Amino acid sequence: MNSLDLSPEQIKALSNQVLWATFAITLALGAIMQKTSFCTMGAVSDGFIMENWSRLRQWALAIGVAILGFAGMSYLGWIDPAKSFYTGNRFFYLSTAIGSILFGIGMVLASGCGSKTLVRIGGGNLKSIVVFLVLGLVSYMTLRGILGVLRASTIDTVFIEFSSGQDLPSLLAPVLGIAKPNLHLILSVVIGSALIGFALLNRSFWNTENLLAGFGVGIAIAAIWWVSGSLGYLSEHPDTLQEAFLVTNSGRMESLSFVAPYAYSLDWLMLFSDKSKVLTIGIVAVAGMIVGAFISALLTKTFRWESFRGVEDTSNHLVGAAFMGFGGVCALGCTVGQGLSGISTLALNSFLALPGFIFGAYLGLLYLQWRLSPKPC
Repeated sequence: MNSLDLSPEQIKALSNQVLWATFAITLALGAIMQKTSFCTMGAVSDGFIMENWSRLRQWALAIGVAILGFAGMSYLGWIDPAKSFYTGNRFFYLSTAIGSILFGIGMVLASGCGSKTLVRIGGGNLKSIVVFLVLGLVSYMTLRGILGVLRASTIDTVFIEFSSGQDLPSLLAPVLGIAKPNLHLILSVVIGSALIGFALLNRSFWNTENLLAGFGVGIAIAAIWWVSGSLGYLSEHPDTLQEAFLVTNSGRMESLSFVAPYAYSLDWLMLFSDKSKVLTIGIVAVAGMIVGAFISALLTKTFRWESFRGVEDTSNHLVGAAFMGFGGVCALGCTVGQGLSGISTLALNSFLALPGFIFGAYLGLLYLQWRLSPKPC
């Protein structure tokens, strides 16, 4: 059926399908993350402190699967990479670098990134509720408030503008003389396979928990790309006569990210009676993650209440949440948003953000080590 022939009731029904599909996928994702302890901060700390690379391999496997999934759907014509939130033509290298490092520091201080915070809420962690509220408030201030004005007038003014998208296939296709769809597939197979190989070539990695984490998270990222970019796509919305991606906050094709959706969730909760405030993929994903983690915690009997240990613990979490809220918006996403969804599109911003998150986490761990080390009398 032509999208112009859709009635308002049919568009509403299609929007509901998109939201329910998102909820189902993130419900499963929240349960997987809770069961497997999938966590960026944990992966960095395991490698830094214990020289254990299992959770880093989980991340590599998830990224590889997401890259291959995105490329496969793009090559088949199910989704259009050019419509992605991450593949615009501006490379915000300064704000991405600063934001990703701040986010990395913040996730260490706050005991986890945006996705881990939702999982911890589902597991009964009261500290993470405070992190959620502060992160959401600061991210809203950075999107549309006083911090947003500061961001837009300073670090966001520094960028490189390309004539095409700033994803690798768009940048390299004219140079190599290869058709962009073919180059996208080639690059994705090479990079994705290398990451998957890094994870799977280590035989000690082969257990149910690690494989479930890597494949489960990667498939979830790819699945949301399909939900947003195919199921919810209208070539022409009957009201505007322009293409539309239903129930996305950006108005473009999106996958999972957990910084701006915190702000949109608080906005929806506080202004619920305003009929212009509607549920979106990001808001529903936040709810799905919490519910999925809660169910998993109950089934595995790991649900337990946890609160702050003292003043320093509280201040660390408050500062960490603020750093993540500001840094995540500046970096155009969190460790899931840029580190998984963005990387799957092969966007240049995402390739800069990912090492920034890791470096920031390293700095945060150094700080905590210094705080815990014995002080001279």
